[in-house]
Amino acid sequence: MDALADLDLDLIADPTARRVIQVLLTLVEEQQAELERLRTENQQLRDELARLTGGSGRPTIRPQAGRLGPGDHSSERERHAPTPRRPRSKLAELVIHRVETREVDPALLPPDAEFKGYAEVVVQDLLIQPANVCFRKAKWYSPTTRRTYLAPLPPGYHGQFGPGLKALVLALYYAGGMSEPKLLGFLRSVGVQVADGTLAGWLIHEQAGFHAEAAAVTDAGLASSPWQHLDDTATRVDGQNRHCFVLGNPLFTAYATLPGKDRLTVVAVLRAGRPQAFLLDAAAQARLGDLKLAARTRQALAQFPRDAVVDEATLGQWLEARLPDLRPRAGKAIREALAVAAYQASRDGPVVRLLVGDDAGQWAGVTADGRALCWIHAGRHFKQLSPCVPRHRALLADFLERFWAYYRELLAYRDRPSAAEAARLAAAFDALFATETGYRGLDARIAATRANKAELLVVLAHPEAPLPNNPAELGARQRVRKRDVSFGPRGEAGVRAWDTFQTLVATATKLGVNFYHYVRDRVAEADQLPALAALITARAKDLNLGASWATA
Repeated sequence: MDALADLDLDLIADPTARRVIQVLLTLVEEQQAELERLRTENQQLRDELARLTGGSGRPTIRPQAGRLGPGDHSSERERHAPTPRRPRSKLAELVIHRVETREVDPALLPPDAEFKGYAEVVVQDLLIQPANVCFRKAKWYSPTTRRTYLAPLPPGYHGQFGPGLKALVLALYYAGGMSEPKLLGFLRSVGVQVADGTLAGWLIHEQAGFHAEAAAVTDAGLASSPWQHLDDTATRVDGQNRHCFVLGNPLFTAYATLPGKDRLTVVAVLRAGRPQAFLLDAAAQARLGDLKLAARTRQALAQFPRDAVVDEATLGQWLEARLPDLRPRAGKAIREALAVAAYQASRDGPVVRLLVGDDAGQWAGVTADGRALCWIHAGRHFKQLSPCVPRHRALLADFLERFWAYYRELLAYRDRPSAAEAARLAAAFDALFATETGYRGLDARIAATRANKAELLVVLAHPEAPLPNNPAELGARQRVRKRDVSFGPRGEAGVRAWDTFQTLVATATKLGVNFYHYVRDRVAEADQLPALAALITARAKDLNLGASWATA
């Protein structure tokens, strides 16, 4: 391919020859891509055959740290805009726990040495050691009542372990990402004697207070803005596949692990624990009109109660009675249409108007204002192109440079929105994505991106809406890391604990709350720190994440 490096089609005078050469280059590109696909597939088959015959497949050799491998589609370098660094002292945030004065040995001082005061050096240190307490509880007995009276332990002390230890365990497991065996080994190494089952109980069971706080965080977060980030990642529960959904905005992140990932599940995530509801109104009727339903099914649905919200049991009974032979796929589509209508018309909780995410089909059509597609995902599709022809590589690099320059213009617009600038950026989008390069793979990707104009330019009408979905993706990555360390919960109690504490950890981080201090405050039953939900509500008023919706 190096022989084509200096090829410049513009220097070919004959337009027919120029077109023919461009077609040939495209064919070379496509044949090379197919060859690479077949090579990969062939290697996978060789590896599988080697394993089946008792050998081992080809080892996976990861690229060195800091070097991008062929499968790395990061756009960090292209879209990064350097900002001036503002160094700040960390000492101002430190609390000094003791002051120790150090003197110079007089024997080392010359006769003419003069005292000039003290130079202060702040040193951070940490002391980890058991703090075992023997409580002498007064014991009284009354012959009259035949009852023994025993002095209670202080708040937060239950059984043989104190709140500081339990809080540290929760912080290291959920915020620090330690596994149970490593955590158990650490505790025993510093002199804490605790059984495996006791430790597991602290992590999973008797967490009603934290579950309630996590639910309140989700409700407050959903109410804090009309738009939300949403993403999902695969997870496993007792060896079975499930999906972990990550919902959030700048003030909170909430996790929900559910069996499916269809549109009904997305509605359930947004309802945040409220019972699923179904409604046949004009909007649902329009959605049903787009479905390929049998005439008999449509006739039956015409008899369904209009504008009346029903629960899942009622809908199931109605469908069973009127459409007993309804195929599962059609039944699912009907349920989705009615569930979306009920959600958008809901008055029993916050309703999200806009989802920010990737182009997965299950996000589409759930919220009233649609969805805003992630620009990082859009750019990633271009990064996945790997042309072998030098001219095509140059065309791709040139287009990506223009792509990320336009992205930075959108970022600037979010800070200073105006009708004139919105019109200019809309026209600039049309001009950018009308580009035709002659490289068929790139032109197809440009056309596919152009078709998503409305979802990519939601920001022009709602400047508060973010351009990337990185916060949700980073939240999903935290679940992936936890899954890599601890594999996955083994039951429903574990699922709920994982979701609850990952919600609290991520939200505390966004709010600038020290998670260990927060969880110790709750375990010790002190309740001196404000609820995270209250902080979300208070800060939402200052940020006004739904300004353009409020003025619409």
